[in-house]
Amino acid sequence: MDKLNALVNKAGKSRFYLWVLNFILLRTVPFNNPHKIKIQSIDNDEVIMIAPNKRNNHNHIKGIHACLLATLCEYVSGFSLLLHLSPKEYRIILKNIHMTYHYQAKNDVVVKFKLSAQQVNDSILIPLKNQEAMFKEFTVEVLDTSNNHICTGLINWQIKAWKNVKMKID
Repeated sequence: MDKLNALVNKAGKSRFYLWVLNFILLRTVPFNNPHKIKIQSIDNDEVIMIAPNKRNNHNHIKGIHACLLATLCEYVSGFSLLLHLSPKEYRIILKNIHMTYHYQAKNDVVVKFKLSAQQVNDSILIPLKNQEAMFKEFTVEVLDTSNNHICTGLINWQIKAWKNVKMKID
């Protein structure tokens, strides 16, 4: 994880390292590879991802598929959480996704997600000191390149310290 954080820091300042980060992510998250979801820019508080309007991403009426839009919302919020929470210390699991679709996507789609270290500290880390697990819901809005509001995702994550995870042994 330290290597990923170092790469993310470099990717925020360099187009080359952003390309390297995208190259690695497309191979380490194989489900996303055919969809070519890419990080367009990254800094400490904001991640911007883009998904292209291409055949593999289409539904039956040649718009971007609803499931790809949901995946994009999950991906950007989960990736942002991992930038602030160590996977060695915390387990994050998707609890549920609620999507509301507003407009048919016929262009590339872009998602911007902001999550600051202060927000993580105040709304996740401090409450986790007094409880075993918590649920944190994030609102993620997807726009197309023409600035049409395509959809809104409510992404709910369960966050738990590994020391509180109980594994069922059969």
